[in-house]
Amino acid sequence: MGNRGHREPEKSPSKGKRPNCGERLPAQAKKLLSPGGHFQGSHCSRVGPLFPLAEGGERERRTPYLLLIRHPILKVGHLGQLWPSPAPARGRPGRKPRDGITAGAVGRTRPETPTEKAPLTLFLNSLTPKFYVALTGTSSLISGLIFIFEWWYFHKHGTSFIEQVSVSHLRPLMGGTESSISEPGSPSSNRESETSRQNLSECKVWRNPLNLFRGAEYRRYTWVTGKEPLTYYDMNLSAQDHQTFFTCDTDFLRPSDTVMQKAWRERNPPARIKAAYQALELNNDCATAYVLLAEEEATTIVDAERLFKQALKAGETIYRRSQQCQHQSPQHEAQLRRDTNVLVYIKRRLAMCARKLGRIREAVKIMRDLMKEFPPLTMLNIHENLLESLLELQAYADVQAVLAKYDDISLPKSAAICYTAALLKTRTVSDKFSPETASRRGLNTAEINAVEAIHRAVEFNPHVPKYLLEMKSLILPPEHILKRGDSEAIAYAFFHLQHWKRIEGALNLLQCTWEGTFRMIPYPLEKGHLFYPYPSCTETADRELLPTFHHVSVYPKKELPFFIHFTAGLCSSTAMIALLTHQFPEIMGVFAKAPWTPPQAGGRPF
Repeated sequence: MGNRGHREPEKSPSKGKRPNCGERLPAQAKKLLSPGGHFQGSHCSRVGPLFPLAEGGERERRTPYLLLIRHPILKVGHLGQLWPSPAPARGRPGRKPRDGITAGAVGRTRPETPTEKAPLTLFLNSLTPKFYVALTGTSSLISGLIFIFEWWYFHKHGTSFIEQVSVSHLRPLMGGTESSISEPGSPSSNRESETSRQNLSECKVWRNPLNLFRGAEYRRYTWVTGKEPLTYYDMNLSAQDHQTFFTCDTDFLRPSDTVMQKAWRERNPPARIKAAYQALELNNDCATAYVLLAEEEATTIVDAERLFKQALKAGETIYRRSQQCQHQSPQHEAQLRRDTNVLVYIKRRLAMCARKLGRIREAVKIMRDLMKEFPPLTMLNIHENLLESLLELQAYADVQAVLAKYDDISLPKSAAICYTAALLKTRTVSDKFSPETASRRGLNTAEINAVEAIHRAVEFNPHVPKYLLEMKSLILPPEHILKRGDSEAIAYAFFHLQHWKRIEGALNLLQCTWEGTFRMIPYPLEKGHLFYPYPSCTETADRELLPTFHHVSVYPKKELPFFIHFTAGLCSSTAMIALLTHQFPEIMGVFAKAPWTPPQAGGRPF
């Protein structure tokens, strides 16, 4: 034909049997058409005749055709426009063109309209504001529970639960530990072993040289407050100490010692006391039985002193007997060491009883005699008991003499030694010290020495100043302490706070200068100034030694983990969305149902 783009309609064997395209339209589609043959719907951008005809009554192939298409999922009809194209067919394989519409026209459609996204649109349209309120409320509740649990776990264990699970469980599954595996003889493995040995030595617990009496002090505290001042871990360490000090391999030779060997292993205090009485029935001169009764059964210091005096009488007799037989066999030597430990323990506790009862000079004499008679037993730290008693007597010259002997670089340090040295240097300048005057004229030599001594003490144990300045409440000290830890700070401040208060201006100078220590050691876990880096294991050990009702001091101060901030923000945001959805459901519904249109290529940039 002469018309460009026009071809004769194909002959179809079904022609005459089926109606034409217009007759096949369902009645629902015809209702959408106006009497003039124009489409009145709002989903079509082109308004015009449904089947415009060219001259001669032939259909124009470049004009779109409006068809009613059945949606395969929703089972509903919607209108779409088909556009002819000379390109190859891109429709479904095997689909045949019908009524003059080519396969290319069937396969090529206009860009998708919002109507064609019916499943997502229908789902979003079916949602109500109550659904969004419930969704955001549930999310806020879950994130709030996670936030509370994460906060509790951080304060209890000092680390983030999510981070710990990620490092401990997820990282090995992802192969994160393969690169850290080293050969047994490699330098890296040697460094790791040295570091581990150093950490073990730093986290070693020591027996508190000023520990209290269980029956006369700890138990009375429990009667008054209803709280247990000692932890199971602390008492278990004491039981191990008792077995080390008061037992030996020859205990089976004496029935009373055999009974006491079982008594020290008992966990129940009444069972231990009962075993001590059984040992006294077998041997009235059993010194360790008197020791146990003085420690746990006596309810006053006077009763404890009376029992310790009976133990001293029996212990001296056994000690002299062991001295005579020490060269007979190795078993007798072990028995002498055990009897020596018993005798030293008894005399030391008698000195502490005298100190508590106000007979301080008697206590000082007993301690000096012990240090002269048994010099190898420096591990018992009797000099710390002596320092405290001399400070009570205000014999500062004698205190300085003891420090000159024990504040040596080759000997292990303690909070008692470092802070006592700082106290003596502070005493010389504290009564005339004024922060305003020092800021104007600067520090003199004596004040500089005092400040440096305070910085040295704070670097060794940074927990002590808060107890001395009464920024934290004190509790009864444990039976074992961890050097440079919170437990040692409690034990020191419990007995030495009165000595700092007695010296005028000492606490004022401490308050003005102790925080300056941290400027010299910005990374205390990596590098120290006068001491080794601060051990990172102190917090865990202190939590085992100190009771649960005490808030353990942590150094350096740990920042809140990222996941605590994240869960707090998530909880707050979801709660805010839930509140806004509940108060303004129409506005929030519009925001939720607003379709997101992806930017088209070549469009105007935002």
